Amino acid sequence: MADYGSSYLSIQNSLKDLFPNKSPVLIAVSKTKPYEVVKEAYLQGIREFGENYIPEAISKFTKLREEFPEAVTSVKLHHIGPVQSGTLRKLFGMFSFTHGVGSISTLKELLKRAEKEKKEIRYFLQTNLTEENTKHGMGFETLRSMKDALSSYQNEFCIWEGFMGMGPSSGDLRETREVFSLLAELRNTYYPDKKLSMGMSGDYEIACELGSDYLRVGSKIFGDRNYAEKTN
Repeated sequence: MADYGSSYLSIQNSLKDLFPNKSPVLIAVSKTKPYEVVKEAYLQGIREFGENYIPEAISKFTKLREEFPEAVTSVKLHHIGPVQSGTLRKLFGMFSFTHGVGSISTLKELLKRAEKEKKEIRYFLQTNLTEENTKHGMGFETLRSMKDALSSYQNEFCIWEGFMGMGPSSGDLRETREVFSLLAELRNTYYPDKKLSMGMSGDYEIACELGSDYLRVGSKIFGDRNYAEKTN
C-alpha cells in the first residue's frame, strides 16, 4: 500500500526547513488517479486535493462524501484546469476553489452562476506570463492595466482569491524562476492582498521561495500518471 500521507508530510516538512517563515497550502493533485487512491490518501490524512477534469472529480469525491460524510466539510477540492463556460456550473457544491479562470468573459459567467447557485467558490485568475499560444490566461500588462477594475469582479458567493501561474512548457528552471518572479512582482506591486497559486512537482521549491501561497503537487505524492487510464 502506497504511503501518500508520508510523501505529503515529507514535502511539507522539507518546505518548513527551507522556508521557516512560509506556510503554503499543499494541494495533492489526484487527477487521473482512481477513487481507491483518493480514498487511501484521505485515510492517510490528506485534506487538500486538486483535480483537472470536472466529471472525474465529481465521480470520485461524491463517492468519498458518501463513504465518509465528514469529508463534505473537511476536504477542500481545487479545480486546477481551465474553466470553460459549458461546464462551470458543475463547479458549485463540489469545489472550494477554481484556479483556471482565464478571461474576463469566463469570469463574468462564473459570477452570474454563483449568484444563481448561491454556493461559495473562490477563484484565481489564470495568467499566461510566458505568452505561449498553447496556454490559457491573461498577460502581465492586461492585468496591470485592470488594477482598479478587477476588485469589482466578485460577489457574495464568488470570491477573488488571487492569481494562478505556470512555468514555461519547456520546464527550464531558469525561465520558470523568471516567470514566477514576474507573477510575484504583479501581486506585490499591484494586488498585495491577493494570493498566488504557482508551483508543481518540478518547481514547487522555487515557487515557495518566491512567495506562492498554494502549491499544486501531483507526481511527487501520487507517482507518475497514466493518462490512458484516466477515470471518467
